Amino acid sequence: MIEPSASHAARIVSQFTRWAKPFSELPIHAETESMAQTVAACSIARGMKALDVACGPGIVACELARSEAQVTGVDLTPAMIEQARQRAHRLGYDVDFHIGDAQHLTFEDASFDRVVTRYSFHHMQEPGKILTEMARVCRPDGLVIVIDATPAPECQKAYDYAETLRDPSHTSALTLSQLHALGAEAGLSLVATYQYRLESRLSDQVAPEDWPALQALFATDIASGKNALGMDAWEAEDGVHFYFPISIVVWKKGLVRPVA
Repeated sequence: MIEPSASHAARIVSQFTRWAKPFSELPIHAETESMAQTVAACSIARGMKALDVACGPGIVACELARSEAQVTGVDLTPAMIEQARQRAHRLGYDVDFHIGDAQHLTFEDASFDRVVTRYSFHHMQEPGKILTEMARVCRPDGLVIVIDATPAPECQKAYDYAETLRDPSHTSALTLSQLHALGAEAGLSLVATYQYRLESRLSDQVAPEDWPALQALFATDIASGKNALGMDAWEAEDGVHFYFPISIVVWKKGLVRPVA
């Protein structure tokens, strides 16, 4: 029998192997303003050691490397790591990319000054475990940064339903209060929270076979005027557009280890 976690990991690898190249080329993933907010939140400086967890095609890792930090990226999907290595080579950055599981990071305690993950927690069955691992490998007084979609509590269920139709590896997008609670449970001290909305076109994010169900769902939401999905969707000349509600949460690791 396949363990649920192993089955879900296989689902993630399957989804992101399929989408590795399109994902790496989608403009919103390197959108200037949101990337600037991400880099600013990381407060990175030359010579710092930074880890990008679930790094995907290396977009954040390469941006951090621009500051002449020593950057490492880890991702479960080999095809994503290949895209990341190609990106770093193309841009001329020396980033150390590894295939690996975010639940079991193969790094010593307190190895990094900054530990970040972007747009990954909604794929995790147990994001609290990932955050605890991120905290473990962060040095005392270092920063742990999570960037992800955080729907409003009243929209969370509908938001998750829409995202699961689009991406079978989606588990649940945490609300901001749920994300804050995970940090507290991991023994981290909240430093700052920033929020932004990331505009996307529905057709850019959907496989052809999933299009009819999602188009119908978004059409119903738009017609109702209730914004039940929490994405503020609208119909434009080139199709349905919507916003991902994104939060950046920055914690500091204290000198006392979290209670197991």
